[in-house]
Amino acid sequence: MENRYKIYFASDFHLGLATETPSIDREKKIVNWLVSAAADAKEIYLLGDIFDFWWEYRNVVPKGFTRFLGAVASITDSGIPVHFFTGNHDLWANDYLSEECGMIMHRSPVTVTHNGKTFHLAHGDGLGTKNAGRRLLSAMFRNRVLQKMYSALHPSIGVWAGRRWSQYSAVGKGTETFCGEENEDLVRYARTILLKENIDYFIFGHRHFAINHALNPGCEILFLGSWKSSCNYGLWDGRQLCFVKTPGPG
Repeated sequence: MENRYKIYFASDFHLGLATETPSIDREKKIVNWLVSAAADAKEIYLLGDIFDFWWEYRNVVPKGFTRFLGAVASITDSGIPVHFFTGNHDLWANDYLSEECGMIMHRSPVTVTHNGKTFHLAHGDGLGTKNAGRRLLSAMFRNRVLQKMYSALHPSIGVWAGRRWSQYSAVGKGTETFCGEENEDLVRYARTILLKENIDYFIFGHRHFAINHALNPGCEILFLGSWKSSCNYGLWDGRQLCFVKTPGPG
């Protein structure tokens, strides 16, 4: 492990969501990427919306994702940390992914330091937003009483309803684009963090476009994009942060 120094960042796989091609095709490409990354990775960060819908009952989890979960378990078994940030599509993950697959779970933003550089990491949903409706919806999703009520539904109903909502929320979303600093919630959020901390890199998921944007001299923000249309990831090689864009499976 002492020869491993690369750190990988990816988000928004939306496993389970059918696009122009079946979700299984995207899952296979993700697994190939994970296996390739594990060859020289020191750590791997998955920044939310890894599943298009994930709900854990006490003894039941959603069907599918066998290749992905097996690949992650193999990587963590080898001693490579894999971090899982809950997103707005999979924030209901509890202990299954940590206990069965060995992932390190994060439910809020995290600041870490690697090779003297400071990274602020988060999925991004709701951060910096002024939209009252969005804040209310986020609070409802995180409400423990409402979660217990939903868990009272039979899994056949609960998972079906959740997947229908999740797929509906993706319909008509179109291609997202950078709206300018004054209109981007995550840029607004990042600037508030900079008032309190020195950050070299902000890395977010959630926004389904892939760019790196200079906030200040010496500070960049990366939007990792969605694997629904392309396969983008961040790569820290020990000296600099590279942004890798490759064609996706559709």
